[in-house]
Amino acid sequence: MDAPSLRYRTTGPVARLTIDNPARRNAMTLDMWSALPDLVRRAEADPEVRVILLRGAGDAAFCAGADISQFSEKRSGEAEGRVYDAAVEAAQAALFAAGKPTVAYVRGACFGGGVGIALSCDLRVAAADARFRIPAARLGLGYTFSNVELVTARLGASATADLLFTARTVDAEEARRLGLVGRLFGAAEADAAVEDLVTTIGGNAPLTLRAVKRALVELARPAAERDTAAVDALVRACLGSDDYREGQAAFKEKREPSFRGV
Repeated sequence: MDAPSLRYRTTGPVARLTIDNPARRNAMTLDMWSALPDLVRRAEADPEVRVILLRGAGDAAFCAGADISQFSEKRSGEAEGRVYDAAVEAAQAALFAAGKPTVAYVRGACFGGGVGIALSCDLRVAAADARFRIPAARLGLGYTFSNVELVTARLGASATADLLFTARTVDAEEARRLGLVGRLFGAAEADAAVEDLVTTIGGNAPLTLRAVKRALVELARPAAERDTAAVDALVRACLGSDDYREGQAAFKEKREPSFRGV
């Protein structure tokens, strides 16, 4: 059996990160949490990549959260717990702050830390077989402030309290109503629909995507800490770019634009 891992590959403008631990429903080991930020940075540094897609191996699970089998060794006490939580938070922060759009594609179980990974992405789409749960209260785990903050920012305080206090499982339709996912597809059509989505994003102007993503990151900061000048600079770069001229020409000529990111 292959060791649990995060797999990385690119196809055209899409960087594909796959959580690969199917024997444990794609649960994340400490090594996998620690590897995720480097893979996000790899995608950011690749000029050919315009969008990052994250999914689980197979169709049974996106990610069942942290690999509980490691807890007796890697998360056994307060000190170990702080190290483990820091690795989880660094992985989620890397996705949240990535300079390129991130898309989480959820099939099957999305539990615990898997929910945190999904909520750290810009877009969350799911197949109709997706299920969501944050079971910390059934495990006796403290849910960190940064994680509560993330869930609350996406879902609001009431829905966050419901999910964390009850530790109940939410089906795909309720997940859409709560804002856990933005788009929901039938199980048979989901793979093709997600490919259409990332292809559409990947075909758009990279400088525009970068400017929008930076604005979203800054909006998540306290108002006094926002670097709006950096966003303004990225917007001005769009207006002076070859891609801006290409977009206008393509519109006039009624053809698909061909953007190069310059």
